[in-house]
Amino acid sequence: MGVRRTALIAGATGHTASRLVELLESREDWDVIGVSRRPSPAWRRVRHMAVDLLDPVAAAKALVRVGEVTHLFYCARAPHDESGVESVADNLAMLVHVVEAVESGSPGLERVHLIEGGKWYGVHLGPYQTPAREGDARHLPPNFYYDQEDWLRQRQAGKQWTWSASRPNIVCDVCPGRGRNLVSVLGAYATICRELGVPLDYPGSLASYTSLTEVTEAALLARAMLFLATEPQTANGVYNVTNGDLFRRSGLWPRLSGFFGMPLGEVRPMKLATWMADKESVWTRIVQRHGLQALRLNEVADWAFADFVFGQGYDVISDTTRLRQAGFHECVDSFEMVFRMLGTYRRARILP
Repeated sequence: MGVRRTALIAGATGHTASRLVELLESREDWDVIGVSRRPSPAWRRVRHMAVDLLDPVAAAKALVRVGEVTHLFYCARAPHDESGVESVADNLAMLVHVVEAVESGSPGLERVHLIEGGKWYGVHLGPYQTPAREGDARHLPPNFYYDQEDWLRQRQAGKQWTWSASRPNIVCDVCPGRGRNLVSVLGAYATICRELGVPLDYPGSLASYTSLTEVTEAALLARAMLFLATEPQTANGVYNVTNGDLFRRSGLWPRLSGFFGMPLGEVRPMKLATWMADKESVWTRIVQRHGLQALRLNEVADWAFADFVFGQGYDVISDTTRLRQAGFHECVDSFEMVFRMLGTYRRARILP
């Protein structure tokens, strides 16, 4: 067994952290402290802490007493919607409160790893320079990622610990009960269309249907985060993390219609947040007839998130050369990932 390490994961039940917790739990040389509103029932040996990260006094009081932390993974995020602009003040304050408290109580802190994302490059604003590279110019603020990274750089200056950051794009996973997930959105949309006897139309623009795009598997992201947080050569650096391939939704859609056994439709732009607003009764009928888990439709599909993704009528591409040069070479076939996860949702009785 190697040197024992202790990870504190802020936002431990979130979309970008759940697989990291699972990964570290499988390593006998890691202890894990999970900071979240409530613990996950899947955890086996995680020490849970419920902390209001917006409260500096509460955060300091709780986190300074956790014991020696060697690695801090910051995966928390202030509440937000799909409007694009997220609170800079809240997101920065949460990071500051966690880092200051952990640093104060853990003189052996080695690395702080920060999760960022495609919004760093302005993916939420419209077309941007692609493939996006880590050193690209910033867009007009606000962007809380900028403030978080700037503060972390300044805070680290002259310290023994170092920092690193990863930038995934559209993180995909099997997340029962969490609707803000592209795979379950695809499954719920196709299931409802099939139930209503209509073809599988693409609900975005033709530009969105034909542009190149990318995603990041959550398990791949977890392995990359662990690599980036523990390798000396990645200290004080930022790295794009994606599956490593590109695809067009025009290539995905025929496969999706085949998977659900339904005819392929047309490119028919529509706002799903509007068009699916009255489909709860349809979903209830599907759940009852197929004996599915009793989840509400919004627990399976976040339609505002779907509109955000399908509204990207431009290429979404991140350059991952820096990550490969650092020594992380894993990749995932995105189409295989989507249908593997859809199969898992079926076996879990969330999709028919």
